[in-house]
Amino acid sequence: MRRVRRTFDVMKNADILVSGGGIAGPALAYWLRKSGFRPVVVERAPAPRPGGQSVDLRGAGRTVIERMGLLDQVRELAVDQRGIALVDRHGKHIARMPTELFGGEGIVSDLEVLRDDLATVLYRATAADVEYLFDDTVTALHEDADGVHVTFENAPPRRFDLVVGADGLHSTVRRLAFGPESELVSPLGCYTAWFTARTELDLDGWFLMYNAPGGLVASARPGRRPGELKAGFSFRSGPLSHDRRDRAAQQRLLTERFAGRGWETDRLLAAMAGADDFFFESLGQVRLDAYSRGRIALIGDAACCPTPLTGLGTSLALVGAYLLAGELASAHGDFTTAFARFQDRMKPYAAKAQDLPPGGVAGYAPNSRAMIALRATSMRWMTRRPFRSLMEAQAAKAGDVELPDYRNVPAVQGR
Repeated sequence: MRRVRRTFDVMKNADILVSGGGIAGPALAYWLRKSGFRPVVVERAPAPRPGGQSVDLRGAGRTVIERMGLLDQVRELAVDQRGIALVDRHGKHIARMPTELFGGEGIVSDLEVLRDDLATVLYRATAADVEYLFDDTVTALHEDADGVHVTFENAPPRRFDLVVGADGLHSTVRRLAFGPESELVSPLGCYTAWFTARTELDLDGWFLMYNAPGGLVASARPGRRPGELKAGFSFRSGPLSHDRRDRAAQQRLLTERFAGRGWETDRLLAAMAGADDFFFESLGQVRLDAYSRGRIALIGDAACCPTPLTGLGTSLALVGAYLLAGELASAHGDFTTAFARFQDRMKPYAAKAQDLPPGGVAGYAPNSRAMIALRATSMRWMTRRPFRSLMEAQAAKAGDVELPDYRNVPAVQGR
């Protein structure tokens, strides 16, 4: 029998730095490694970040997780929630939207997982064969004809063929390669905080949300572990001058706005002080003309943040990672071709996902009692015809993208 000699194509631009170790970054590293690339992930935190609220795993994002072979692991970590309910200052439900409505693709989907649980699943799926640089960040990028010279805060400088920013709304890579955040992020006039609260509050399985006049929103939803819940505060405001790392000042600001405002706000404020995963953020959207510039590309919130109001941030992160890695593999590392194809596939999906639900920020955080009452009425209407079609259209956006089966693209060797 004649022996068949196996040959390999050589992958160009195999060494790729991925900035960001949340959802998009590890997902991208997973698919890049499967195709023969050599990704390195740099993450500012000293380990996978703890905490975070429940994230929706829906539509095309769920398909990506399924193709990774991780769906069963994620289902085991799913948070059990009956749906979302608006409450008045005394805790009475004034509107409800059960999980099973809209085929499990409503405001609360039928597969929700805590952000840190999903990030841990993705990290563990990649840790064995992907290099991670924790407790570090990119400080400078210098691109030339052959690659990108990268300077880090702690690690020695290195050269990479390509760099991908998967580092969130306040992306360092985007700032260094595309321009200042003030020119690329559109603020929505709303600030929000999340944290894990260990307090006695009977949610009965519901994600409870309370509106108070002045554009205030307080919320609590079930956690996965006994004795904990995931709490949040949001408020409408013009631009605030604040230090993103000054936790004490952020908590004072929230206390000034929410103390004594009804429902369980005081209890949640007390729990906030002891939370070890407190996170404070402004809401903003990123709408770029192009997701790449030379050898540098962006995915996830760094490229097209839709805000948590849409419930589609996780889908955009997972889909973007899958499409970018797939196009790079299909083009055998030809980044010029791959980045163009990635943008053609991703941009229409992102544009639809960034359309806010009816009412936008004003609908989420009404200023007046009359508008708060109208919000509750609107939620009740959304469960019935003809208004139900509005929510169905919002839910359908999660799957409105073509996902080629890149798994059939053979892995190749990097040079």
